[in-house]
Amino acid sequence: MSTSTAVDPRIAKSNDALRTPMGEFWRKFKKQPVAMAAGIFVLFLIVVAILGPVITPFDPENYFDYDMLNEGPSAAHWFGVDALGRDIFTRIWMGGRVSLTIAVVSALVDLILGSIYGGVSGYFGGTLDIIMMRLLEIINGIPYLIIVILLMMILRPGMMTIIIAYSLVGWIPMARLVRGQVVALKQQEYIAAAEAMGAGPARIIARHLLPNTLSVVIVRVTLSIPSAIFSEAYLSYIGLGIPLPMCSWGSLAQLGIENFRIYPYQLIIPAICISLTMLAFNMFGDGLRDAFDPRLRR
Repeated sequence: MSTSTAVDPRIAKSNDALRTPMGEFWRKFKKQPVAMAAGIFVLFLIVVAILGPVITPFDPENYFDYDMLNEGPSAAHWFGVDALGRDIFTRIWMGGRVSLTIAVVSALVDLILGSIYGGVSGYFGGTLDIIMMRLLEIINGIPYLIIVILLMMILRPGMMTIIIAYSLVGWIPMARLVRGQVVALKQQEYIAAAEAMGAGPARIIARHLLPNTLSVVIVRVTLSIPSAIFSEAYLSYIGLGIPLPMCSWGSLAQLGIENFRIYPYQLIIPAICISLTMLAFNMFGDGLRDAFDPRLRR
């Protein structure tokens, strides 16, 4: 006598969801507590950078309390006060907003330019590929700092100038990555089928090749954000970044170094913010890379 076991539809639906690419990705990503914690920390930074300067009662640029110059951390000023009587907590999160905006916008520009350039080069190949890759080597050979200095002499210093300067060379690694992926993918049978059905190169690149490079592209974007944050902080630190009275983490560190021996917290706090943010994005990117890697599937 045979017995049949009924399967709960909800369990079956859940198992089917785990078999999808996104379900498999989420299953592997949840097994990495460090990457999960880094992702939560990144989300926290973004939220506080957006809301922090709004909810504090102090103006990050024009508030001056001359009775509390260089005051240390207290209940009224959590991160202390700078040499001009401005609340450092408010300026830290305003600077975080500027630094994160520059990093994210630069990464998105790198994504768009690199994906288009690498997709076209990898798909057509041949002489066009050789010419496009040689152009990349020429652009990559120009020192980044020289480009920034030239742009600062031509354009008005500010966020847009830094984004343009970083984007002029920052998209090159993305282009090389996408090109390598496209060269491998264009040999697949579904590409030949799309060509046989009359699909043009633009449609094949946009609808078939680039979406299949999405996993590695997302990881690359996540890992390029810390590089952009460091570049902005470095430029602001040496005086080529955000002009006053605006602030970023790099400019706050540059101001803090002047009083480091007497008031070390004015340098330590922005330095910690830069370090933790770069570390969190790198850990989050490593977790995404491991979760997207098909060789790690069990």
